Amino acid sequence: MRITTALLMASTAIIAMPAFAQDGAPVDAAAADTGAEIIVFGRGETRQVQEIGAKDLVALTPGTNALKAIEKLPSVNFQSSDPFGNYEWSQRVTIRSFNQNQLGFTFDGIPLGDMSYGNHNGLHITRAISSENIGSVRVSQGAGSLGTQSTGNLGGTIETFSADPRDYLSGGSLGAQGNLTYGSNETWRGFGRVALGTRDGIRGFVSYGYGATDKWRGQGTQDQHMGNAKIVIPVGEAKIDGWLSYSDRREQDYQDMSMGMIKRLGWKWDNFSPDYARAVQIADIANNRGDTGAPVSNAAAGTVYPGNIASVDDAYYDAAGLRKDFLGAIGISAPLGEQLTLNLKTYYHRNKGRGLWGTPYVPSPTGAPISIRTTEYQMDRVGIFGNVDYTVGIQTFSVGGWYENNKFNQARRFYALKSRTEAGVNFREYPKNPFATQWEFDFTTDTMQYYVRDKIDLGMLTINLGWKGFKVTNEATSVVSSSFPEGKIKVQDWFQPHAGFAVELSPEMEVFGGFTQVTKAFASATTTGPFSTGQAGFDQIKNDLKPESSDTYELGLRYNTSNFNGTVGAYLVNFRNRLLAVQVGSPVLGLANALQNVGGVRALGFEAAGDLKLGQGFGLYASYSYTDATYRDDVLNSSDGTLVAAIKGKTVVDSPKHMLRGELNYDQGPVFGRIGANYMTKRYYSYTNDVSVPGRVIVDASIGYRLTDKIEVLLNASNLFDKKYVSTIGSGGFGNSGDAQTLLIGAPQQFFATLKAGF
Repeated sequence: MRITTALLMASTAIIAMPAFAQDGAPVDAAAADTGAEIIVFGRGETRQVQEIGAKDLVALTPGTNALKAIEKLPSVNFQSSDPFGNYEWSQRVTIRSFNQNQLGFTFDGIPLGDMSYGNHNGLHITRAISSENIGSVRVSQGAGSLGTQSTGNLGGTIETFSADPRDYLSGGSLGAQGNLTYGSNETWRGFGRVALGTRDGIRGFVSYGYGATDKWRGQGTQDQHMGNAKIVIPVGEAKIDGWLSYSDRREQDYQDMSMGMIKRLGWKWDNFSPDYARAVQIADIANNRGDTGAPVSNAAAGTVYPGNIASVDDAYYDAAGLRKDFLGAIGISAPLGEQLTLNLKTYYHRNKGRGLWGTPYVPSPTGAPISIRTTEYQMDRVGIFGNVDYTVGIQTFSVGGWYENNKFNQARRFYALKSRTEAGVNFREYPKNPFATQWEFDFTTDTMQYYVRDKIDLGMLTINLGWKGFKVTNEATSVVSSSFPEGKIKVQDWFQPHAGFAVELSPEMEVFGGFTQVTKAFASATTTGPFSTGQAGFDQIKNDLKPESSDTYELGLRYNTSNFNGTVGAYLVNFRNRLLAVQVGSPVLGLANALQNVGGVRALGFEAAGDLKLGQGFGLYASYSYTDATYRDDVLNSSDGTLVAAIKGKTVVDSPKHMLRGELNYDQGPVFGRIGANYMTKRYYSYTNDVSVPGRVIVDASIGYRLTDKIEVLLNASNLFDKKYVSTIGSGGFGNSGDAQTLLIGAPQQFFATLKAGF
């Protein structure tokens, strides 16, 4: 590894970031220094917007989460404990201090919900499309456009778009691409795609990818099968497009840590699997001590934990996340006369999932002091969205709408292990025959949203005016009753105004600014939102609970020439009615949350980014963001007004004040490469700011060589200097104070080699 590191450092001293054309498309070496933009800074937009194209995505290790590519953008904080950004339990993205369930996510306009691990209203982008098939990713650090299919985009929107099949055609009618990747921790990934086109413009592609990697700490495997298909059919002046995808993802979990655990147990501590005997021993000791509430299971085990283990929650036998998804959509875009355009798309999404935990708190009927605790998901979503644009003179009027019906079943079940001496189960398989169901609920969520927008083009001045509104009704029905609630709750806000402007000061420079107001709907799940509290608590809040909302003010400047593309901006966000679901006990216990409205947050910030072409194939990119996000109120007991947590003026959790990113890139002739550094300051993981993880710098690099215009070799390195650091914080929620078991460790130095071939 030391030799490889030295080679990478030597190579990236003179060459840097890959910027080659779309997968499968021939590369014109003479055009390699034409200065194609790595990032488009939203020219003409009346809000802060950046877009990353496919050539920047394919610079990453194949199979990498597209969200990892946008972490270079200002105010975007992306974290994951694996080098690909795919491990869903650890994957988190925040923008301007807003966490993931306060952002909006779409794929080709299809709503992805909040992409949470709990999976209650959508699916993760890595289960919707293979990274090789992505055409672009657009980030709006504010609230996003009016037409975004989201009822949760308080602090930003991330829109992912699939590539047009024509980008993969070679010779006009046929194209094929194949990638093979191997790397650290026995990482294997294969990807193949075939694209077809006809003379009359019909075009499409079909792809399949499979990737597997061993965990870098502990033992276990994370893998995924993914199939994608897209077709585009011109019909006169209209266009019909269709999408199908299937994903089967199975990942064994890393153990959540605290800073105390890291110091006591080390950076590579993890769950016990495959050492079942040790897991049984720890469970027996915990039972003997009374730590689990379960009866004594083996008195001979004693009451003293071995080694540096101090708690039954320091490690479990095993844990895993299993997800299967099917997503289909069909859309049409058609002119209706010279001034009217119609866009319409309908979609269907089906999900089946399990979250498995080897819990020592519930013994198996077989005598094993451990059982498998699951959270089980079954989702059927169907929806339709569209808009009509009408242009007359200097004005373009748009009216759009979105409707979705989401039927979601969620259950908590327990499955037996074989015996005290043999687990007899595989955590990568869907378990069968539960011995207990703690609770089960059917949720129905109906979403109706509309928007109205008027874009006025006055030449040097562009004005956007409009609003959106929605009504979201959430209903829970008990299948197996418990302390969790059933009933109905809704959010209705028919007027959420948006206004913005862009002024062209010169052909190169423009000023933009705007105001956006957004309301967030409630979640329909037992594990989050209003339904995660008890029945009495729900009955008390269901008629009076105010939804979270935000007001965002932005002002910025963009500058664009053939050699430089950049933006600077400032913002103010007032966030109201913050809902706090306080987790009770260890996450494995699955107890009801305590939910209440705890006031507001104010965020002030500054953002800057620039992409400079240095000539001779070299380029330089840098971004900086400053975020000052603080709580505006102390947390008080909702019943008697007593102080629960003094957090007024404290910094928002998982919100680094400073983030700085830089990349040096090179692409000329057959050689391409990059080296990039990602710096952020410390992040708090308690509301009172008494605990934090330190700041860090992570360096990634890649080098590549085009053997021909159809074959290339790529070598990627993540965490090049093997920095020990905490990546994800808040995996087990956030507490008012104290060192909680809610951290995940970032992956160490990793290397990957890829061979790409196409025709």
